[in-house]
Formats: sequence, structure tokens, C-alpha cells
Amino acid sequence: MTFFPLTGEPLALDLLNTRPTGAGDLIADRAGLAAWLAVEGDRLGRVAEVGEAEVAAVHAVREVAGPLLEAVRHGERPPAAELEALNAVLAAAPVSRELYWSALTGPAAAPHREAAPAARLAAELAEAVVDLLTDARVGSVRGCEAEDCVLLFLPAHPRRRWCVSSACGNRARVARYHARHKGERA
Repeated sequence: MTFFPLTGEPLALDLLNTRPTGAGDLIADRAGLAAWLAVEGDRLGRVAEVGEAEVAAVHAVREVAGPLLEAVRHGERPPAAELEALNAVLAAAPVSRELYWSALTGPAAAPHREAAPAARLAAELAEAVVDLLTDARVGSVRGCEAEDCVLLFLPAHPRRRWCVSSACGNRARVARYHARHKGERA
């Protein structure tokens, strides 16, 4: 089973965090993507079967999401090619609202995308990227301060420094402790 070091952030950040330092690409193949989709649970529509088309579509969204987020979080103009690519993914599976009846709540509406599974999945992820890029908090997205970590997070507390305090935070604290006490042993 694949271990994902950081999930529960905005979906776009979870997608970008599928390439942690030293672990390679956690969604490089069908099994990895299927495992990630299972971890993400209800945040994405169901994908009956993960094939090579779904892997390629998700990778395409991830590749444009990184440069877009990097530019927007630093208050810069996003690269035009990546904007165009993301908009093309969204246009390939437009969303419409579908009205249905719920015995519990009465009339309700749900988003519906009429497209092939790969295009639908890519569009849902692209929409998550758009949601993050247009969120007022996008400038608060941080990279983990651990020396060997590349994961991104949206801090709930302004003093948060690490993606996972019990992992990267502990390693940083241990390193500081050893650096402080190194001179005492000599």
C-alpha cells in the first residue's frame, strides 16, 4: 500500500504533494493513482477503473498546477501556457447542475460532467486548482521548512512551519538539539 505523507489539505495541494522528496512520484502508475483516489475519498467523483488515460490526465493537471500556484502565491502573473492548458482541461468536461429529489431534503442539485472518465477526473482536479488559486488565502500557502521536504500546506495557524509536525518537525527539533549539544561533547 502506498503511503501519502500529507493529505487533508486543499485538494490541489494534495495533488501537488504526490511527489515528496525521496519517494518519487506516488501516483506514477495506475495502482498509485487508485490508492490516492481512495485516500481522497468523497472529495472526487468515483472512478470505476483507473487506467493509463486517467494517470496521464491527472499528471497533466499536476504539471500545470505547480507553476500556476507558484506564481499566484507570490503575487505574480501566472504563465499563459499553463493557464491555457488548465482552461482546456476544464472545457473538455464542462459541468452542469442536475436536479434530483432527496427523500431527506427534497429537491437538491449536484454537479454533473458529461465526459470520458479521464477527462471528468482531470476537470474535477482542475476545478480544485482553480478554487485554490482564487482563494484569498492562496498567498498563505507555504512550503515545509524541513531541509529535505518539498510538501506544501495551507497553515491553519500562522506559526505552522512543517508539513507534518510529528515527522519533519521532529527531525528539525532533533537536528537542532544535536547541533546545540555537539560542542558540549567535544
